[in-house]
Amino acid sequence: MTRNATRGVLYIHSAPSALCPHIEWAVGGVLGVAVNLEWTPQGAQAGTYRAEYSWTGDAGTAAAVASALRGWNHLRFEITEEPTPATEGARYSYTPDLGVFHAVTGLHGDLMIPEDRLKAAVVKAALGDTTLLLEIDKLLGKPWDDELEPFRYAGDGVPVRWLHQVV
Repeated sequence: MTRNATRGVLYIHSAPSALCPHIEWAVGGVLGVAVNLEWTPQGAQAGTYRAEYSWTGDAGTAAAVASALRGWNHLRFEITEEPTPATEGARYSYTPDLGVFHAVTGLHGDLMIPEDRLKAAVVKAALGDTTLLLEIDKLLGKPWDDELEPFRYAGDGVPVRWLHQVV
């Protein structure tokens, strides 16, 4: 049996300090190696930390890591997996409010939306349940991108765009 080795990057955008060792254990359990992340303060949310980890593993590793970390309160993360000659790539995003977003990615990193999901979006919009633009935004992960964007760029020395809830 041929294995499809791939690689990717895990971005922990925000995690409270109490979760940091548990994240390392969970990711290490999936990868089968000890994982020691370099945690730095997350400027976009006081009291939380961020880390990045480049990994290698079999195709499907990103899904396994996302499954291991999903549902954890106060955790925001993304994980990518590069395509192989036999498999598509993947992107997973997670926020406590939105849950998991998954997209298949092509050779150049573009999101590939299955036709059935596009057809369902068109039908929902035609029935007046929503707008086509809103449904396409969901298919592309825009709500997750909107929530994660301030956390992506809130490293040391980078200006932070603070979010304020408008009622």
